[in-house]
Amino acid sequence: MHRDTAFMSAESWCWEAAEIAANQMDTAKLLRNDSLSLGEMRTEVKYPGMQLNKIQSSARGAADLPSRSCGPQTAMTSIADLPEDVLVELLSLLPARDLLRSCRLVCTQWRYVVDLTTLWKRKCQRDGFYRQSLDRSVSDWKIFYMLCQLKRNLIKNPCAEENFQHWTLDQNEGDRWKIEDLPGAHGNNPPDPAVRKYFVTSFRPCVKSQLITLKNEGYWNQLMDEKRPEITVKDWYAARFDCGCRYELSVRLLSEDYIVLEEFHPEPVVIEQWSDARWREISHTFQNYPAGVRYIMFQHGGQDTQYWAGWYGIRVTNSSITIGPQTSF
Repeated sequence: MHRDTAFMSAESWCWEAAEIAANQMDTAKLLRNDSLSLGEMRTEVKYPGMQLNKIQSSARGAADLPSRSCGPQTAMTSIADLPEDVLVELLSLLPARDLLRSCRLVCTQWRYVVDLTTLWKRKCQRDGFYRQSLDRSVSDWKIFYMLCQLKRNLIKNPCAEENFQHWTLDQNEGDRWKIEDLPGAHGNNPPDPAVRKYFVTSFRPCVKSQLITLKNEGYWNQLMDEKRPEITVKDWYAARFDCGCRYELSVRLLSEDYIVLEEFHPEPVVIEQWSDARWREISHTFQNYPAGVRYIMFQHGGQDTQYWAGWYGIRVTNSSITIGPQTSF
């Protein structure tokens, strides 16, 4: 690439990227946790130890810069002349969003480097996502990195800290759903000490649900259809010592038209009276599911089996849905 062309491209790439971002909001949500926004990059895009205006000056050559020594001036090396491994190291310090939406627009060389497997593996190393044992199992390190960045619990208010916010009460019979503090009467604490509350059912059916829109959470359609990342569901439930109860769980993967593409609906769990009141985890991982998944419907609940007035039914808390690699970091 001609030096003048490279310089003009470097000078305008931030503005071009900002215009593209306005037309592709879904991808912008993909890596929303990155530290720099595209708007900030218009005026100050930071590279390791240098700002964009310094890179531009380097691209023009040393004639524009004063020499640090008393001797004759010597030409500075352009950033385009850096060895590939050095450029990989520098670009791996940038947020993934900026690499994909901006750096790839600078020039052919930068597009090539941003697409390198080694760059994304290096970013995985920097962010603690890399394990040597993954080398043979990961086919696309760019997608692997994005999924690791996105991975989080998609269930909102799983531990009743926000009352019933984000939950739809599909059935609310008997004395209705209630929130109580752990461990509760005739109960025990769950393994996770951070969990402090739970939802509890009554003597008639109590069922609640959440509908997760994957696009709103950053999982774009092509990713779900082509890569089909693993979807892991977990839920915790317990009974009181002095009363029997019944627990039910249903998780459905839905299409754009809310057609059920795949479902996890185990047999109801019935806990007899005078149980150990221990918290139990139920989990399931969806793999190789059909293309077209756009929503996830999570629904759970139950009731007591003694039909006692009050809140003697199943207790639930710490529900979760995560999408991505099943690797502990």
